Amino acid sequence: MVQPAEKAYYRFVVLFFNCLLTFGSYFCFDMPSVLQDQFQGNLTCPNATVINGTVDCVAGLGMTPQQYNLLYAIYAWTNAIVVILAGFLIDKLGNRFGVFLFSFLCVLGSSLFALGSHFKGTPYLLPLMLTGRLLFGSGNGSLTIVQNRITAFWFKGKELALAFGLTLAFSRLGSVLNFFLTEKFEDKFGMQWTLWGGALLCVLGFSSAIIVSAMDKVGMKQLGLEGSMQEASRKVRIQDVKLLSLRYWLLVLTIMFFYNGIFPFIADASKFIQDKYGNYSQKEAAYVAGAVYDSSLVLSASVGILIDYVGLRGIFALTCAVLTLPVFGLLAFTFVPPLVSTIWLGITYSFAAASMWPSIPLVVPQATLGTAMGLATSIQMVGIGLSNLVVGQILGTQSSEAKIPLWRWKRMMIFMLANTVSCIVTSVLLNVVDYKQGGTLNKTTKRSQQAERNCEREPLIKAEEEPNEDDGAANSINS
Repeated sequence: MVQPAEKAYYRFVVLFFNCLLTFGSYFCFDMPSVLQDQFQGNLTCPNATVINGTVDCVAGLGMTPQQYNLLYAIYAWTNAIVVILAGFLIDKLGNRFGVFLFSFLCVLGSSLFALGSHFKGTPYLLPLMLTGRLLFGSGNGSLTIVQNRITAFWFKGKELALAFGLTLAFSRLGSVLNFFLTEKFEDKFGMQWTLWGGALLCVLGFSSAIIVSAMDKVGMKQLGLEGSMQEASRKVRIQDVKLLSLRYWLLVLTIMFFYNGIFPFIADASKFIQDKYGNYSQKEAAYVAGAVYDSSLVLSASVGILIDYVGLRGIFALTCAVLTLPVFGLLAFTFVPPLVSTIWLGITYSFAAASMWPSIPLVVPQATLGTAMGLATSIQMVGIGLSNLVVGQILGTQSSEAKIPLWRWKRMMIFMLANTVSCIVTSVLLNVVDYKQGGTLNKTTKRSQQAERNCEREPLIKAEEEPNEDDGAANSINS
């Protein structure tokens, strides 16, 4: 008798709730970007006047640009530290442990962040909000690892890039709705209630975690794999990190440099658009900045299908890096409407995410996929955190500067360009090494990719005994 877990619809139901895990947390992540004026606005506006229909003073939390960018930097630093341990713990203790813990941390962190906004004008504001972002970062980055690990288990060899693309699309839906709805909600209800609304969406992720955990457990039992996967998890050791291949490390560096040009830019994009182009309101600037996520939302699923069929992941990674160069060139040196650049960046981002992240399961042993994902996320977040700090220094620290000088914005875009050039270098090296090691990443058809996947993977540990069929099953999927 065919069990429900063996049918395709079961995989896609699991995928649906798995996608919802990070919907709310991605909504919360970029809320400071949409509300940047309120975060950096003056504590009070006693002598505010209306000029040409706009108020010359924005009441807010009174943060400097450096303090504001620290909200993003501490999120990245936390990820860099926590996700390494989180990935290893997930490999050892399983998905169900991770999905509960990290979704709860997202709820706790977003709630503390919202609570901090009630302490405007006090010494407690920044410490509370930074602590909230720290806990939120501990949960969200690690939750993404669990999400990817669950996806890799249920879709290994079966529309893997499509599944990764759909999880990205749902996450980006949260980001897109943030850019479209947060400003309107804040206008009507104020900043505090807006931030609490974001925390409530993280509760949705925790509810989805309960459902995903139950379906994952039932599916494992129906497939008869729970015991074998627990046995495989017990064999995972922290020393196994030393056996990860050069191809893996080049892939990780490629991801880091590419994302260094995405997230730090989005964090300050709405302010940049207002300062440089002048005729954009905060709401309009947020919409234009959010076009990066709009494009990703629309394209992620179809790009995943394309890459599943075509392959050529290494080539796509290189092409995306090359095609991103003109984006920051246009923003730095021209006055071409910013919407052109943000849509363009969203397109290259869609292809990069669908080609880079699903490549990790192809070049690491399945038993250490959580650890490998954790290391990749950690290094990515180190880069993003450092980039946010550099951007904060470039843009200056004086909140009295209502408009940041254009020469500072130009320097920021040149810094983004430098990261993109570094991404091109590492992706070239990645393709060279991949070619010398059999070309796993650049298989040209989905069918050949599936047929050769197991034999192309680097072994984790040389087995001391011949594996039986159960061991093979344990090494081929995740717990």
